[in-house]
Amino acid sequence: MVSGKPGIAKRQLILLSGRAHPELAEAVAKHLGAAITPQAAYDFANGEIFVRFEESVRGADAFVMQSHSAPINDWLMEQLLMVDALKRASAKRITAVVPSFPYARQDRKYAGREPISARLVANMFKTAGADRVVTVDLHTAQAQGFFDGPVDHLHAMWLLTDHVRARYQGEDLAIVSPDAGRTRLAEKWADLLGGCPIAFIHKTRDPLRPNEVMANRVVGDVEGRTCVVVDDMIDTALTSTGAARQLLEQGAKDVVLVATHGVLSADAYERLVASKAREVILTDTLPIPHEKRFPGLTVLSIAPLLARAIQEVFEDGSVTSLFDGNA
Repeated sequence: MVSGKPGIAKRQLILLSGRAHPELAEAVAKHLGAAITPQAAYDFANGEIFVRFEESVRGADAFVMQSHSAPINDWLMEQLLMVDALKRASAKRITAVVPSFPYARQDRKYAGREPISARLVANMFKTAGADRVVTVDLHTAQAQGFFDGPVDHLHAMWLLTDHVRARYQGEDLAIVSPDAGRTRLAEKWADLLGGCPIAFIHKTRDPLRPNEVMANRVVGDVEGRTCVVVDDMIDTALTSTGAARQLLEQGAKDVVLVATHGVLSADAYERLVASKAREVILTDTLPIPHEKRFPGLTVLSIAPLLARAIQEVFEDGSVTSLFDGNA
């Protein structure tokens, strides 16, 4: 975009990447037809992080990408430092591109004397100097209210449903929510896949024992159907594999596990491999190393969606078009 005034330089888009997931940043850069701005980044002996950009960023429209996998606190700090460095180097506008928002599950107080960590992280990006945040599939959509500036909340649902439609066309599908709280998401999936029935798993969770879930019973008709279990993330895989087991016991023909973010912590790999799920479908918002991949795993690229969002933000276009699957 060029200003109408003579002598005013063309606005420049620059893409910067943290060290957590360079493969995704390279894929986004390829879709944009841009290069990643070189930088020096390393850890001091005591664990402190240092970053420095090796090219001028003055007046640029800067997009800082970082995925937040383990060690999540290191990668969060690195991205905050990159944002601060851009602000002090006089970048014109700074957008934090956060494919998987850290601490997103801690978005409310379940008991007294607890933090609302997702709100704190949103405040940290604002304080560091980010003018805007681009993220994919927050744990809850209302968490957008934690941000004092613009937030572009992208959805991977259309990417995932396109794959399921192409792969399982002609089969009797049922869309399954892993808990009662995600039935609205299941309804959206069902609409996109032609109005197939939905079900959900009634489960209990002990708030004092994180990552432990007890699946109780299936609510809905799943007998003889290929059940697609949809969630925002697979972390320890206890929820998803427990749902798969429950569905198969209730007469489901097959189970397909689908999520946007593949955290895959602890024994998730072993649980998924041992499960009887026909396929596990994830996106690459988080890095999934070779040792955590297996024949039944499909990883879809989120790079085209992120690249389109970055281009629209840079050109002051409409990011809303990305919410209806037209990316």
